[in-house]
Amino acid sequence: MKKSHALKALRSYLLLWGSQTVSELGTAITDYAIIIWVYGQQGTASSVTLLTLCTFMPTILFRFIAGTLADRWNKKHIMLLSDLVAACGTAAVFVLFSFSALRIWHLYLINVLLSFMNAFQVPASFVAASLLTPKEHYTRVSGLQSLSGSVISILAPALGGVLLTFGGMRVVLICDLASFAVAFLTLLFFIRIPEPERKQETKEEPFLQSCRGGLRWLRDHQALLRLTLFLTVINFFAKLGNDGMLSPFVLGRTGNNQQILGLVESAVALGLLAGSLLMTVLKPVPNKGKVIFITCAAVFSGNIVQSLTVRPWLWCAAGFGSYCMAVVMNANLTAVVREQVPIEMQGRVFSAKDTLQNCSIPLGLFLGGVLADHVFEPFMAADSPLQRILARFFGTGAGAGIGVIFFLVGCIGMAVSLTRLRKPVYKEL
Repeated sequence: MKKSHALKALRSYLLLWGSQTVSELGTAITDYAIIIWVYGQQGTASSVTLLTLCTFMPTILFRFIAGTLADRWNKKHIMLLSDLVAACGTAAVFVLFSFSALRIWHLYLINVLLSFMNAFQVPASFVAASLLTPKEHYTRVSGLQSLSGSVISILAPALGGVLLTFGGMRVVLICDLASFAVAFLTLLFFIRIPEPERKQETKEEPFLQSCRGGLRWLRDHQALLRLTLFLTVINFFAKLGNDGMLSPFVLGRTGNNQQILGLVESAVALGLLAGSLLMTVLKPVPNKGKVIFITCAAVFSGNIVQSLTVRPWLWCAAGFGSYCMAVVMNANLTAVVREQVPIEMQGRVFSAKDTLQNCSIPLGLFLGGVLADHVFEPFMAADSPLQRILARFFGTGAGAGIGVIFFLVGCIGMAVSLTRLRKPVYKEL
């Protein structure tokens, strides 16, 4: 009876979640195919990281404005418009590729446009999920969101590889457009997202002042602010490591072997799946801050393991464990935000927190590509006393320099995470 009651309470959210999952799967397959295409064109880590960089910069720059609009405007309309623009971007890639006119700079430009719309889509979706979900199901919803992400991560490399092999890029793009249609039409005709009641003073607040509302709220709640700044540091090092450099690392170490990359990414996705299942089954922990710091340290340990081996099964094992812990960390973080932030402020606070913690990602991606292509890779390819010592641990050839980066990032990330346990902040979350 309780299960039936939960399903009824979550009916609208489950419909939204399922349709959006289909669309996200199509997008993930396209992203996988494009990374393979870009690396095949250039063969450099920086070409891949620059593509990823273009997906973050506009989101970060416009997130403050987007959060305010997500609190003020109709969430459903924002999500529909964002989905429509994303579909136009995929259609543009399809047309350019069909006429053999697709260039890497086209992808950079399109990713910038999609990232701009994503700045509005993410906070609107976050608030929509809160509006469609009873408070007692917040943790379960976090688990479901992680579950869909892990399933997508499992299926995207496999389906992407199959579609590329037997149908090519055109088929991949057509599938992406079809998945968009499912999400768009479901949201348009079958889902009603209620609007929260807002206080009169909130409605009359000047727009620019309202944009700063999320920052003011974080300033007044120091525990969540300090956690956000901690994540800013963590995201920088994560993008220097396997979260931003896994594809060029594996492709470099294996001579551009797409099958092995697919296996490693599937292992990562299985880790996400395992973590998601844990979060849907386990009861919420009382001390979420402590869990966040411990699991974050475990995430970075995977960088160290991957850096010290050339065996794909060990890359898979490390990726599985790291991303399983990443889901546990992120689910607890999301639960903290939903529990502590008032519903009428969630768009602005979520955007402020997201902007602060993600502002270091572009620098991490850019610096990771530059360090790999112009410092560590050339250093590990040239003979020197230090290179011979490092080669005993990290090997030689393409990808060895990225392995050194992984090792350094893993050590630093673990140290930063574990030292936070000595601070009282985690007890306040």
